[in-house]
Amino acid sequence: MAKGPFRADHVGSLLRPQELKDARAKAASGEITRDQLRAIEDKCIRDVVQLQESAGLQSVTDGEFRRAMWHTDFLTGFDGIVPTHSNYAVKFHGKGGETAETRSMLTVNGKVRRSKPIMIDHFAFLKSVTTKTAKFCMPSATYLHVRGGRNLVDPTAYPDMQEFWHDIAQGYQEEIADLAKAGCDYVQIDDVSFAYLCDENICKQIANDGEDPKRLPQLYTKIVNTLVAKRPANMTVTIHTCRGNHDSMWMAEGGYDAVAEAFFTEADVDGFFLEYDTERAGGFEPLRFVPKNKKVVLGLISSKEAAIESKDQIKRRIDEATKYIALDQLCLSPQCGFASTAPGNRITEDVERKKLQLIVEIAQEVWGSAV
Repeated sequence: MAKGPFRADHVGSLLRPQELKDARAKAASGEITRDQLRAIEDKCIRDVVQLQESAGLQSVTDGEFRRAMWHTDFLTGFDGIVPTHSNYAVKFHGKGGETAETRSMLTVNGKVRRSKPIMIDHFAFLKSVTTKTAKFCMPSATYLHVRGGRNLVDPTAYPDMQEFWHDIAQGYQEEIADLAKAGCDYVQIDDVSFAYLCDENICKQIANDGEDPKRLPQLYTKIVNTLVAKRPANMTVTIHTCRGNHDSMWMAEGGYDAVAEAFFTEADVDGFFLEYDTERAGGFEPLRFVPKNKKVVLGLISSKEAAIESKDQIKRRIDEATKYIALDQLCLSPQCGFASTAPGNRITEDVERKKLQLIVEIAQEVWGSAV
C-alpha cells in the first residue's frame, strides 16, 4: 500500500452533520446517555468515511467527530493539563472585516502524565470501518507554550521547563506507540506555532510574554522531533501548519520566511501540510529549504470559502511552486480542516464534498494519480 502524504490528501476535520450536533447537545443536557451519543457518532463516522472514499481519497479520517475542538480534547487527556479562560485574548479575523475573540486556554497545573490511552479507541474504530489508509491527527505540544510561554506552566509543578518538555514528549511517545499497535501508520501533527511565528503582531505578544520569537522556530522544531522520536519505521509522520481556523476566520498572517530554514530543514517528518490558499501565506520561495526526500502538501483549496476553485488556477499555482521545489515532491489538499471546531466553517457539506472531489481530480490530472 502507498504511504502518505498522498497526491490528493486532506487535513482531517470535516463538517459535523446536524444529527451529530443535536446529539452532542442532548448528551450535554442529559437527554441521552454517553452510549447513545457514541452510537450516533459511530453512524456519522461511517457516513463521513464513505464520503471520503467516494471522493477518491486514499487518506481517511474520522472527521474528528468525537472532538469538540481540534486540540483541547486530546491535550486535556493528559494528567496535569486543564482548560481555563484567561485575559489572554486571541483575535480571529473574517473576510468581511469582522473579528471575534477567544479566551479559551490550556494551562499546566501539575505533572504531565499519560495515565491512560487518550484516543486509541477513536483510531481503532476508524481503522475498522475503512479500506483506505486511516490517518490520525493530533495537536502539537507546542500549543502549550506559544500562547503565553512559561506563564502557562505552573512553576511549582515544573521549576525546570526541560522536565516539562520531557514529560509531555514521553506521553506523546506512549500514545504513538499504542497507535502503532492498533495499526496506525499515518500520523499528522497539527501545529499553529510555526504559522504564529510568521506574524509580526503575534511575535510582539510572544515577546511580551517573555519569550524570544526568533529562537522559538529551533526550539519548537526540536520539540516536535522529540514527540515523534520513537515512532516505528513504517509510520509516516507529517506536520500541518495553521493560521487559525474557526467559523471561516483566521488569526495569523505572514510568509514562512521567518521559520523556513529551521522548520523545513530540521523537522524530522516526512511531509509538510502548508496553507497557501491566500496571500496571507506569502510566496513559495521558502520551499527551497525543503529537503529533497520530503513532500509538501500545498493547501491551495480553501476550507473557509464556499466558492469552488478553478482547476486551471490551482494548476498554475502548483506550477509556480515548482520554481522552488520539484513537482514530484508536491501534493494537494485544503489549506486546513473544514471544522477545526464543532460548529464548522461557513460552507455546506455539499461544497465540502465537491472540494474533496476537486482535489482528487486535479491530482489525477497533474500527477496521473491521487495516490
